[in-house]
Amino acid sequence: MAELDAWDSFYVIVGSAGGALIGLQFVVMTLIAERPPMRVAEAGSAFTTPGTVHFSMVLLISALLRVPWPAIAPGAIACGLIGAGGAVYTLVVARRMRKQGAYAPDLEDWCFHFLLPLIAYAALAASAFAALSRPTEALFGIAAGVLLLLFTGIHNTWDGIVFFVFTVRKKD
Repeated sequence: MAELDAWDSFYVIVGSAGGALIGLQFVVMTLIAERPPMRVAEAGSAFTTPGTVHFSMVLLISALLRVPWPAIAPGAIACGLIGAGGAVYTLVVARRMRKQGAYAPDLEDWCFHFLLPLIAYAALAASAFAALSRPTEALFGIAAGVLLLLFTGIHNTWDGIVFFVFTVRKKD
């Protein structure tokens, strides 16, 4: 599909970054897992797991948009489903953030763990819908959603590691 040809390098870079960051997250979690604080599993599903999900969606979208689709519709539908599913998942994450008692989320946490991922997934869904009539413009919306997920995941992963190393470890 001609519209995606110009995006080849973008999705190779973004997809590679998403895949590498998933691997790094596993390494870091393994290193800090030797002495997990109490109730860490409760907070993990709200603050750690979503980062891996976001990185995985970046990798998946990057792969799907490099498939040689015969038309734009199949790729757009896939991105739309990922966007809609991601929006629902983000609402689940917000519920988990409210219910867990290991950490009291502040405004920054709500922005980076709920609001920004919700915007990214909504941009994916809206851009996928728009791709059927305005494919060139929609690809910029999909790219923005993917980058927002990537950078949100980086922020959230770094924030969690810093919290664990400098706050939780000091209490030991």
